[in-house]
Amino acid sequence: MKPLFRTTIAAALAAMLYLASCSNASTERAASADAAIESLSLPDWGKDAVIYEVNQRQYTPEGTFEAFRAHLPRLQQLGVKILWFMPVSPIGKLDRKGTLGSYYSVQDYCAVNPEFGTMDDFKRVVQEAHKLGMKVIIDWVANHTSRDHAWLSEHPDWYVAGEDGKPIGPYDWTDVAQLSYAGSDMQKEMIASMKYWLTEADIDGFRCDVARLASDYATEQQALDFWEAVRRECSAVKPVFMLAEDEGFRALTNAAFDANYGWELHHLMNSIAQRKSDVEDLRSYFEREVRNFPKRTLRMLFTSNHDENSWNGTEFMRMGDAAQAMAVLTFTAPGVPLIYTGQEVGNRRSLEFFEKDLIGRSSEADFTSFYQGLTGLKSEFSALHSGEYGADVVWVNNSQRKKVLSFVREDSFSKVFCLFNFSPEVVKNVELEGDAFYGEYSVWGKGMSVKFDTKPCFTLNPWEYRIYATKKG
Repeated sequence: MKPLFRTTIAAALAAMLYLASCSNASTERAASADAAIESLSLPDWGKDAVIYEVNQRQYTPEGTFEAFRAHLPRLQQLGVKILWFMPVSPIGKLDRKGTLGSYYSVQDYCAVNPEFGTMDDFKRVVQEAHKLGMKVIIDWVANHTSRDHAWLSEHPDWYVAGEDGKPIGPYDWTDVAQLSYAGSDMQKEMIASMKYWLTEADIDGFRCDVARLASDYATEQQALDFWEAVRRECSAVKPVFMLAEDEGFRALTNAAFDANYGWELHHLMNSIAQRKSDVEDLRSYFEREVRNFPKRTLRMLFTSNHDENSWNGTEFMRMGDAAQAMAVLTFTAPGVPLIYTGQEVGNRRSLEFFEKDLIGRSSEADFTSFYQGLTGLKSEFSALHSGEYGADVVWVNNSQRKKVLSFVREDSFSKVFCLFNFSPEVVKNVELEGDAFYGEYSVWGKGMSVKFDTKPCFTLNPWEYRIYATKKG
């Protein structure tokens, strides 16, 4: 059944009787959930996870779950561990943008967009993904609903109203209505809807849109309290992976989320590719990360996603010849990497957001092999694993600090030495300091070995990267 929160005398009496008979069990579950929040830990299946963002509408000519299901074996072979589906709920019709509307204008939290198929179709996708060893998370839009959501007529007090008494939308999002987090009833219904997907479709977590909640309409404490309650109640159902679309509100990763966005790194990579920043800025970023976030929490690292692709262009448009090197960085730096729909087949098109606009494919085999190699690298060498499972970055100083990034990640089982020329110029006579990079390695992607026991001098072509990896014992 779909959840429906109602405050009636009968429901209240039933709840009191239930609580009286089950108080011990409830206390135990609450204590267990509280403990899970206080000691949030990335699940074992997340240690080498690669997230794949599914733009359902644009993925296949049909745009359906059933058509997408046929691609699951290919994504498994690609090395994907977590499938993140953009919102799968029905899209509002009132004030809809474009022909098909925005995924993020949710008309019903507990139904499936008929454009994509049925709930049974989606459940079959989840079941098949699980059989293939992949987890599934769905995009959750807790900040706002469509302007024809039933809540607007049934519970207008659940929304933020303007001076004219009508619901307002955040920012310039004219197709949605802003939810209010001043009361508890809406929050209870929202959480019940999220739990519905855990029990009904057996999903494994959520990517949470506008996780901070629109700051003009909700305080940080309201957002924090809500997401803590979400994590507590969802964790009581099953272990979940939680990804926040946020970076600045760090308390969220302490209280409710396993990962958030690496927006700052993304913008910095664009800036370096456009010669507005250099490698010293990159090193400063990673050093701040160590100071600002506990190792347990993850940044999702990406060269593209649905927002970037549709509104700011593809990685090739923004990063040019640097795009491939930047992708390699997202797989070798601390964090969890993201592959967006079409990146693995060389999509070079900026996709329409409110219309049907099928991804393009160019040199598909080359790009698929490239990303498959990256997922294999991250999985095979434990030093590159995420969060507490992986190794810290040890900087290797070099003679071209503004252009060349060099670092080692090493644990008890493996060692990876990374060397990047983040400039559009040939860099000659690159000398490395110290001996942290010494060792005998396989050269990733080259089918050869090399040994460093002295201080070599490197020449690197524009945007060239070299990854050296070895296992111990």
